[in-house]
Amino acid sequence: MRKTAYIDLSTRTVKIEDTFDETIVWFLGGRGYGAYMLYRLVPPEVEPHSPENAVIISSGLFSGSPWPAAARYHLTFRSPLTDIYGYANAGGKSGPYLAACGFDALVIQGKSETPVYLLIDKLNVRIEPADELWGKTTGETEALLHVKYAGAAIASIGPAGENGVLFASVINDGGRAAARTGGGTVFGAKNLKAVVVLRNRLESFPKEFLAEVRAATKKVLDYPITADYHRWGTPILIGIKNEIGDLPTKNMQLGQVPFVEKIDARALECFKERTEGCFSCPIRCARVSRIDKGKYRCRTAGPEYETVDSFGGKCYCSDPRVIIYANFLCNELGMDTLSTGAAIAFAMECHEKGLLDGGGLDLSWGNGETIIALINQIARREGLGALLAQGTRQAAAKIGGDAALYAMHVKGLEIPSQEPRVAKGFGLGHATSNRGADHLYALPTIDTAHLEHAGRALLPYTMPELMDTANETYKPDLVKFSEEYSAVADALGVCKFSTVETYPLYPEDLARGISALGRTITAEELLQIGERIVNLERMYNVRLGLSAEDDRLPRRFTEEPLPVKHGDAVTYHRIEDFDGMLARYYKLRGWDENGVPTQDKLRELKLDRVLEEGGGS
Repeated sequence: MRKTAYIDLSTRTVKIEDTFDETIVWFLGGRGYGAYMLYRLVPPEVEPHSPENAVIISSGLFSGSPWPAAARYHLTFRSPLTDIYGYANAGGKSGPYLAACGFDALVIQGKSETPVYLLIDKLNVRIEPADELWGKTTGETEALLHVKYAGAAIASIGPAGENGVLFASVINDGGRAAARTGGGTVFGAKNLKAVVVLRNRLESFPKEFLAEVRAATKKVLDYPITADYHRWGTPILIGIKNEIGDLPTKNMQLGQVPFVEKIDARALECFKERTEGCFSCPIRCARVSRIDKGKYRCRTAGPEYETVDSFGGKCYCSDPRVIIYANFLCNELGMDTLSTGAAIAFAMECHEKGLLDGGGLDLSWGNGETIIALINQIARREGLGALLAQGTRQAAAKIGGDAALYAMHVKGLEIPSQEPRVAKGFGLGHATSNRGADHLYALPTIDTAHLEHAGRALLPYTMPELMDTANETYKPDLVKFSEEYSAVADALGVCKFSTVETYPLYPEDLARGISALGRTITAEELLQIGERIVNLERMYNVRLGLSAEDDRLPRRFTEEPLPVKHGDAVTYHRIEDFDGMLARYYKLRGWDENGVPTQDKLRELKLDRVLEEGGGS
């Protein structure tokens, strides 16, 4: 039986207990276990920056196993950026190493009087001084800690987390980012600089499970899209999405850039040093980029698609060197590239509309020097960066006037790089996501990626309307299903490139893997666990007072048509009936018209007891 460590940084005490087996049966691990623990331990009166706020680092049920792409770990906390349910997720080796030490989760509360880091070695947890690490970048921190702990998995924060930037991230294993909703900010508020997990021998697994691993790995490797991700990485999406108008541009005013060939996968390939992969991953989609000379000289993991668009399309920057260096800076300083790029694009549009002065910086679209300067200012909360470090929602409130119209966020979290007027399933998913605008919460790719095989197998009654990206009728069905499958992937600790993104593996493949470990389960039962996780996260926000009014997109996407060019022709895209999509989504979920799960739904999912343990609903 694996363990859960309860760490109080205020008293510097550690308590290690057996993980309650029924909890893993109900929630699997990873994201599910994090949701369960946060609901129990962080009631509404606990503010995000409070020592009582918990940051829960959890491994998935498949973490530490040879299952393909089982390399993810999960951070769960109340978000300082959104003030609601928050989480972040990353690959690398931190999750598998944590599982190999015997832990389902580290539950960290309290605040140390001085900087510290955690050292995890098998079932031992030590709190070590980190005074000499405070103020260091994440790269410097990893290098210093690797001198002491060669080969360890290291997750750390940079100056942004120390300085309280609300979208600070946790960076692990040389550039993997647990980025969204401000987990690095919570680390900083606790004076927690890093978590170091030593490498330990992996446990042995039943031959039945290893047989399922081989079968699943073959499916992943034989899948055509997998080869594209390995060859080009996620930037392969730049050209594809630009063609259809799904590349957010100029703070999401547009959906295409005229300079796509300067920032697409082929352009970035010129800077690739090598290809990498996470623990146990056969896809190996990660890249290391390098610029050898000039003011943008650097070496960095990435950039990924979202980062390329955040600093390229959204900020209208056509220089790939600026994008790569911006990615490097965000990793070193410990900031979410999505929120950072969105904040800068927001500032540029506010300047365009006459609402914001650059304070000595040229805020015209695409200015690379300004992008780099603002990244540094944000991390140190200096100049205009002090305003943007609060996120676009709070920055818009302080600017006033019409600035709120140009803050592209949902529930306080900046919208990632999908265009809701073209990718309407993603638009609905951004709105309903329980951590705020999030492409990975639902990841409804079946229609936009033309995955007819997945549509027929998983949602056959919606064909062919489902595959029409302009048809809004069944987008709620797609979002509901993919939200639940995404929750399962996060709970197991597997990468979505092997599941929800492209569907080389279906729920029944994962169910067979779990069953081979001795926990017999069907695909239907597995998806119900995903539904349970989504509903529990929803109830966390309901307890904070959120309702249907918070499941809204910015007016830009429902009121402004999006022009998309195809040669000399121009078509216009819009969301026709967002309220209709939301109402159908609520009905499918068993929620009332205010977006609150009904008591019947909570009883069906056996969540009523969990809610009582956590202080009621």
